[in-house]
Amino acid sequence: MSTPTPDVPPPTGASARRGPLRVGDRVQLTDPRGRLHTITLAPDGSFHTHKGYFRHTELIGAPEGSVVVSTGGIAYLALRPLLADFVLSMPRGAAVVYPKDAGQIVAMADIYPGARVVEAGVGSGALTMSLLRAVGDGGHVHSIERRADFADVARGNVESFFEAPHPAWTLTVGDLADVLPVVAAPGSVDRVVLDMLAPWENLAVVADALAPGGVLIAYVASTTQLSRLAEDVRDDGRFTEPSAWESLVRGWHLEGLAVRPEHRMVGHTGFLLTARRMAEGVEPPLRRRRPAKGAYPDAEEWNEDDLGERTVSDKKLRRVRRQLGVANDTVSS
Repeated sequence: MSTPTPDVPPPTGASARRGPLRVGDRVQLTDPRGRLHTITLAPDGSFHTHKGYFRHTELIGAPEGSVVVSTGGIAYLALRPLLADFVLSMPRGAAVVYPKDAGQIVAMADIYPGARVVEAGVGSGALTMSLLRAVGDGGHVHSIERRADFADVARGNVESFFEAPHPAWTLTVGDLADVLPVVAAPGSVDRVVLDMLAPWENLAVVADALAPGGVLIAYVASTTQLSRLAEDVRDDGRFTEPSAWESLVRGWHLEGLAVRPEHRMVGHTGFLLTARRMAEGVEPPLRRRRPAKGAYPDAEEWNEDDLGERTVSDKKLRRVRRQLGVANDTVSS
C-alpha cells in the first residue's frame, strides 16, 4: 500500500484515525456483554461504573484494540468509534440521518471525490460528515441550515469528528431559496441533498443550480411528503422520472449453529427519492403507465402533521450547545 509523501498532507481527519490512542481522542469501550461506553481521553481522567474503575492513562499511548481491566475485574475493549458509532453517540439537537440512510445517499447519489454538493437541512451534522468523507478535500460541501441553533450543533459535531475545521465545508445560515442562487451559479452544482419538511418548495432553485445529469436526492419522513415531492418533481419538467425507496437493516445473532435474526431491527427511518437533471430545454419522455384509480384525489391543505415536523425544545438545544462548547451565535461563512 502506498503512503503519502512527506510534502503532501494527509486528508483532513485521516491522522486522527491512525496511530496509538492520544489525549483528546474519543474512545469506544465495549464490555463483555456488548454494552458500549464512549469516553474522551484526558491525562487526569478515569472511567467509573458500579463495578470498578480504570484511569485513562492506561489507554493513552496504547494501540487501538487494546483491552483494559477495571478494578472490579471487568475487561473493556478500546477502539476509536467508527463514523456510524460517532453519529449515534454524538450530541444532537435535530434528529440525525441514520448511518444506513447516509450510506444509501452517498452511494445512490454517487457522491464522488471532488464533487460539488449542496446540502440543505444540516440538522446535527450527521449526514454532513459522510458527504465530506466522500468528496474529500478536493471537493466542496455547502451546507445550508435555516436555524442558527441547529447550525451551532452541526459545526461542533463536524469539527469534533475531524478534529479541525474541514477545508471543503461551508456552512451558511439561511433559507435555501435565498442562499442557493447567491452562492451557486446556474449549472454549477453536481449533487443536491435535501433533508427538509417541504423540499418541493425549492425545486425551482435546485433545478437552476444543478448541472445537466446532476442528482437530486431528498430524505423525507412520511408517505404524504414522498407523494407530494414525486408529483412536483414530475410537474417541474426538468428532472427525470423520480425513484423512491427505503432501507431496513436486520442484524443476525451468531453463536455456533444458533444463527438467527436479531429480535430487534432498524426499521423505517425515512424515504429517499432521487431524480436527475435533464439537459436545458429537453423534456423528459412521457410516462406510459396508467395510474391507479383514485391515485390523484383533490388537492388539500398541508399542515405540520402531514409534513411530520418534530419540535425540538430550546432547553435541549441550549444543553447540547453547552456540551459541544459552541457559541450561541453562528456566523455564516
